[in-house]
Amino acid sequence: MSSLEQEVAGLLSDGGLTLGLVESATGGLISHLVTNVPGSSDYYKGSITAYSNQAKVKLVGVREETIQKFGAVSAEVAGEMARGGRKVLDVDVCLTDTGIAGPGGATTGKPLGLFYLGLSHQTETCIRRHIFKGSREQNKRSAAKEALSWLRDYLIGLEQGGA
Repeated sequence: MSSLEQEVAGLLSDGGLTLGLVESATGGLISHLVTNVPGSSDYYKGSITAYSNQAKVKLVGVREETIQKFGAVSAEVAGEMARGGRKVLDVDVCLTDTGIAGPGGATTGKPLGLFYLGLSHQTETCIRRHIFKGSREQNKRSAAKEALSWLRDYLIGLEQGGA
């Protein structure tokens, strides 16, 4: 049985699609998992670890107004990260995350373990909200695996004629 990363690799390769990542709370973990697959350079073009708000704005093109209005951990920022990352990295699909890994950082309305994942492809940008219930490392791993699982499902949908 193949790993999630290998399934994603096969789907990207079969579809002739390139992948880029913009990570925040996962700190490069998704990139690490993607590049563990031999031959990943055929479809994986790179990543930006935009951990700070400044990096999100200057490197990826997230608007300062968006961060001020909604906060760095928001659906709006995840979406702007995905669209901006797709352009900056010049890829077909960009996958992103922003979240509160813990143990601190939670606020009213934004609990510990809250993550927003973003996926941008062509003219479509989708966002998913998750709340993970683990330690900092567990939350990061859960977010990374969930992002790759979502990407796999999205790519299967494309293969079947609609996502």
